[in-house]
Amino acid sequence: MDEGAKPAKSHGRLSISASLRPRDLMAEPRTVRGAWRARVITLFPDAFPGVLGQSLTGRALDLGLWALEAIDLRPFGIGKHRNVDDTPAGGGAGMVLRADVLDAALTHAAQGTPDRGRWPVIYLSPRGRPFDQAMARRLAACDGVTLLCGRFEGVDERVLQHYRIEEVSLGDFVMTGGEIAAQAVLDATVRLLPNVLGNAESAVEESFSDGLLEHPQFTRPAEWQGLPIPEVLQSGNHAAIAKWRKAQAEAITRERRPDLWQAWMAKRG
Repeated sequence: MDEGAKPAKSHGRLSISASLRPRDLMAEPRTVRGAWRARVITLFPDAFPGVLGQSLTGRALDLGLWALEAIDLRPFGIGKHRNVDDTPAGGGAGMVLRADVLDAALTHAAQGTPDRGRWPVIYLSPRGRPFDQAMARRLAACDGVTLLCGRFEGVDERVLQHYRIEEVSLGDFVMTGGEIAAQAVLDATVRLLPNVLGNAESAVEESFSDGLLEHPQFTRPAEWQGLPIPEVLQSGNHAAIAKWRKAQAEAITRERRPDLWQAWMAKRG
């Protein structure tokens, strides 16, 4: 990358070390030591942290429980205008992100990262494997992750094959780019990191934690618009409450997600 290239944005707790050279701390990338890290390669680094800087994920970011680095793809571009894309080989509409540009960005992003088992590289793509809670748990157990946000018609296939990049999808639909998908993946993952959630049991009792959708939730007032909270939830009988919640979770999953219900039943014989 050229010396004049725009530095990557990094978000998290500062780690300051002694130096004989005066420096502008605000201009240097900020680093987090010993925390889970995310690196996002994107044409829109200003999109980050976005909503990730709010609420629990934002608080965890400020506390240094995780770190976020948005790597601007444009400085790796070719020529005077920093071109990052070109027309599809074989013809067709749209543009494709160049292999040489992505190679330079991925090489930069790989600096200081461990092996793939501890630091996956993921391309957000509608043709990828569906993202789910199990994948979020796997990512949270790693040291970090690099997310590649596509644009236009996608990326050169040779890059995906050469770097053995995982393709991950949020669902059967197409978006203008991978930035929103990347934030969704990070949100689902970061909340599983130690000390991010205020109540650790929240991650245990929510949807998909045991293969079922979550049971209905209620709170005050005890009656609203003529609709009361189910009596069992006000009984103080924890065994009865647990039984009711389990039955509700099973019924909702069976009705709304037959695929999950069949998988849950098969898992239990």
